[in-house]
Amino acid sequence: MLSERAKKIKPSATLSIDSKAKEMKASGVDVISFALGEPDFDTPDNIKEAAIKAIKSGFTKYTPVGGVPELKDAIINKLKTDNSLEYDRTEIVVSCGAKHSLYNAAQALYSPGDEVLIPAPYWVSYPDQVLLNDAVPVIVDCREEDLFMVTADSLKEKITKKTKAVILNYPSNPTGYTYDKKTLEGIAEVALKHNLFIVSDEIYEKLLYDGLTHISIASIDKEVKKKTIVINGLSKSHAMTGWRIGYAAGDKSVIKAMENIQSQSTSNPTSISQKAAIEAMTGQQETVSIMVKEFDKRREFIVKELNEIPGVSCRRPQGAFYAFPNIKAHLGKSVGSRKVADSSDMAMYLLEDAAVALVPGGAFGMEGYIRISYATSMEVIKEGLNRIKKALKALS
Repeated sequence: MLSERAKKIKPSATLSIDSKAKEMKASGVDVISFALGEPDFDTPDNIKEAAIKAIKSGFTKYTPVGGVPELKDAIINKLKTDNSLEYDRTEIVVSCGAKHSLYNAAQALYSPGDEVLIPAPYWVSYPDQVLLNDAVPVIVDCREEDLFMVTADSLKEKITKKTKAVILNYPSNPTGYTYDKKTLEGIAEVALKHNLFIVSDEIYEKLLYDGLTHISIASIDKEVKKKTIVINGLSKSHAMTGWRIGYAAGDKSVIKAMENIQSQSTSNPTSISQKAAIEAMTGQQETVSIMVKEFDKRREFIVKELNEIPGVSCRRPQGAFYAFPNIKAHLGKSVGSRKVADSSDMAMYLLEDAAVALVPGGAFGMEGYIRISYATSMEVIKEGLNRIKKALKALS
């Protein structure tokens, strides 16, 4: 028999849809995928070369559980330079991707019955990671009028004596929106007043547009920093999804607990990937700028085209590589015997009838929307949008 914990968890919606899309492709269907949050750029050559050098030099053994000192130092320097945050090695742990860092933080912080505030729309894994640690996800609904961002007032309404932490993600997956300093200060004030931990997922920080600058909530002041676990990694910024390198920075007591937990699960992140990560963080950064510039072009195009489809509206994201269009006007419609009642029905309709894979808003805790990743070529985006437009037109 499975454990009660295992029974609580459902598969990741993004990975499930991507898996079905790949099955259809394997059977010969020309599927266009807007489902997965993975840059379509290759890992830069200098990073690959660092990994090859590591293999050839025999750097293929176990390393310290929480990462080699050189990588921790590169992370420390990055946080100081980019985020005005001061840490030492005891306050950094390197893990097998940012998702692993988030899970380690959940293991270290949450006890049975603890409540964790999760603004919706949220990344699909947050509630399940809370559930896996026998805590209770408390969803804080956000409004499109507030650019899908949580406010201090809406957080206050959900706080009880059991509230332990709040999870933030900015720029956001799925909406692409981010927080300004004033909003972060309001959230931090609430967190400090109620002695809450802040788990700050900043994995998309390098992917910002319109001249915006990322502000880490931990940089507000020393008190906030002590209560914040900053989560980041290299998957999105350096096209290193498969290398699995993420990291956390925070109070050394929490970081030590995360490292101890990691020592009993995965042990160290891959030695070769760590050497590649050092090069990613200390080597040339031009490829990051090239990626951001290309994502920006796609963002402008996709938002313009979506807003020209009858019954669809899409706000202009500020970061990441997702559009989150409102498709409520098309829900409740039908084509033949198929009724599209909600965003899950819409996603399945578009996949099966239009061969376009995307993720329903319901998977992110916000019904009436769909998430479209523009981490794919402009040619693919154009064809995919044409298919979506045609499929929506067929509904009545």
